[in-house]
Amino acid sequence: MNLDTPESVPVLVAGGGPVGLATAVELAYHGVRCLVVEPRESVSWLRPRAKTTSARSMELFRRWGLAETLRSRAPLAVSWSDEAVFATGLLGREITRIGGCFGLDLAGSDLAAEPGQQVPQPLVEEVLREATGDALLTGWQVAGLREDADGVSVRITSKTGEERAVRAQYVVGCDGPRSVTRAAIGARYEGRQDARPNFNVVFRAPGLAERLPHGPAVHYWVLNPAQPGLAGRLDLKETWWCIAQGVREDADPVRLVRNLAGADIDIEVLATDPWTARMLLADRYASERVFLAGDAAHQNPPYGGHGFNTGIGDAVNIGWKLAAVLRGWAPASLLRTYESERRPIAADTIEAAARNMATLAPELADPALMGDAAAFERVRPAVAEAVRRTKDSEFHSLDLVLGYTYAGSPIVAPGAGERLPHRWLSAGESLYDRLGPGFSLVGDQRLPGANVLVSEARELGVPLRAVDLPGEPLALVRPDQHVAWRGEDPSGALRAALGER
Repeated sequence: MNLDTPESVPVLVAGGGPVGLATAVELAYHGVRCLVVEPRESVSWLRPRAKTTSARSMELFRRWGLAETLRSRAPLAVSWSDEAVFATGLLGREITRIGGCFGLDLAGSDLAAEPGQQVPQPLVEEVLREATGDALLTGWQVAGLREDADGVSVRITSKTGEERAVRAQYVVGCDGPRSVTRAAIGARYEGRQDARPNFNVVFRAPGLAERLPHGPAVHYWVLNPAQPGLAGRLDLKETWWCIAQGVREDADPVRLVRNLAGADIDIEVLATDPWTARMLLADRYASERVFLAGDAAHQNPPYGGHGFNTGIGDAVNIGWKLAAVLRGWAPASLLRTYESERRPIAADTIEAAARNMATLAPELADPALMGDAAAFERVRPAVAEAVRRTKDSEFHSLDLVLGYTYAGSPIVAPGAGERLPHRWLSAGESLYDRLGPGFSLVGDQRLPGANVLVSEARELGVPLRAVDLPGEPLALVRPDQHVAWRGEDPSGALRAALGER
């Protein structure tokens, strides 16, 4: 395209990883067109990265109509296991186990509309790419942008060196740790990096599953002082992943996996990935028209499975607000609440993940575990107690995953801000299934306040769906399923929830 005649789009999303794609899906959910610019033409299956999609993210996938698609294609069914096993080796002696991990046990619970799901990140991206459709432009990347009072001029380049210009009203930067958008708005990371190296291996191990004495588990933690780490299955065939802690990139991956197994098993190395954990938070999330989400805004250690799930929350928050502004039922000032709502959530997540990282397999590994049966049994109870004491919060973090709140936000009334408490209304029908894509008024619609809010929404042109729950107090629920107001007198509540004070 000629640089003098730039293409125009309401929103340009820089980066088509899971967060950028989720942003596009959220915008489409509200009927807003966008362009996602992503350099990778295809998804790499050899570096699965995240493997846990949280219960909250799955609720949002359900909201988009994608939860069942993702589950049906996930190699590990949610019913397969919700346990983490701690042992001396993949083929060694079991020390203890933790159940109910990562919200995988929430099927049918009133706590959530969806349980968590173990699924490799590439599959998540595939499902989101399909949902994004022709809004995804691959083989191109954002090379620079310039913001002015009326919009953002974006320069994108292809791998062959071709350049195009795109004019957008808003830009969402989901372009990762080396974010061009973060640099463009003058934001920078603050935080620290862990000193310990880590080494990921994806490998094929025929027959390993049949030899495993521990049964199904989502994580197998190896507490062997000579080779501590953790491993798990990517599918129910022969493909596995592992993380060796304290191992540098020149390690022999075959020897490393065999050490974790505790035997000279046959393996085929498919991919390796050295990395270090980072606890980083952007000092600002936005300018007037450019917003950061996902790894462009924050990075945290993987322990606890929060990773891209935090970015999915970013995508929904900025997505519904951009849609409200672009569709004309909210003022542009609403967008200023994105940073004030999401940055504290990321800060809390980073610190939670850092606490989980404080005690890993090397810290839990006791040399006596590797002795004879008598020595193992003498030390096993103490190690098991240390595991449960230090790792419980890593596997049981629903207070963070489902319980984060926007209390104190300028668009949230006092006493509100939390995710609408979930319940099942009938078999398979979630309360969330009745909420609208815009605002929802939940409660007894015969109460006087209901008519006040319905009239206010009609006057403002704000989409509002009434969800009648006879005998229950009224709650005004935002498009992201968080409560904006509850009480008896809703006068001005909707205006306040849109940033009109």
